Amino acid sequence: MSDATNPGLAKAAPARRRAARVGRAGQYLALAAYLVFLAFPLLWLVSTSFKSPQELGSIDPTWFPREPSLDNYRDAFDAQPLLRSALNSLLVAVSAALIAVAISVPAAYVMVRFRSRISQAGTVWILISQMFPFVLVIIPLFLVLRNLHLINSLPGLVLVYVVWNLPFALWMLQGYVRAVPPELEEAAAMDGAGRLRTLASVVLPMLTPGLVATLMFSFVTAWNEFFFALVLLKSPEKQTMSVILTHFIGAEGVADLGPLAAASVLATLPTLLFFALLQRRLVGGMLAGAVKG
Repeated sequence: MSDATNPGLAKAAPARRRAARVGRAGQYLALAAYLVFLAFPLLWLVSTSFKSPQELGSIDPTWFPREPSLDNYRDAFDAQPLLRSALNSLLVAVSAALIAVAISVPAAYVMVRFRSRISQAGTVWILISQMFPFVLVIIPLFLVLRNLHLINSLPGLVLVYVVWNLPFALWMLQGYVRAVPPELEEAAAMDGAGRLRTLASVVLPMLTPGLVATLMFSFVTAWNEFFFALVLLKSPEKQTMSVILTHFIGAEGVADLGPLAAASVLATLPTLLFFALLQRRLVGGMLAGAVKG
């Protein structure tokens, strides 16, 4: 029965459409409020980085700088070796992320496809390792790295970040490996493909969203990490960006707020750019997986 032949349905249809529009508008409003909530600290940081010392010391804070200036950025570069520390952080974060993902892919595949006591022990290790606080492991970790002559070296820090990121990377990739239909691997085996060829040609392309997500997580974790970098790196020329930021705080705990905000903005940019570059891969991989499925 159509709406034209039923007056009751004809009257109810506009009300349903209005309710749907109101509900959709409410969803967009809630999403906009959530985005503002997430973006507010970054916007406030950017605004602070352009304010003058007089405006920063005012008892009446302003939302936007009255006279925007780049002086804080110039002072930040003059006070600390930001470029060198950023290169150190970039080298460490990229290396740690790539190595962690390269190790996690075959390990996650074996743990999912070959169930054994070893794989079960690996799963237990993943869960237990996430419960250890940094302070609990720093002393034995320092002793091990000292025996390996990796204290105060970027390779030593990369090794620490790889080990620290592996449990979560393995846990994340296991879910993506389970989503790959085993029938595809069986078909590849019937065509004469070996296990490594199947992993590289069949499984790996379908893991693109998981690889990108794991790579992003590992990179951001290594880029933002502070405690290990503070303890293991002593030479100023080897320190990472997160450690250099602490140099803008004086001995009495008084922060040079303007240059600190400028340096913090510069420290935030690489993670935003990294996410912007990889998000298309992430979305594209999800769409490709949906089409293949």
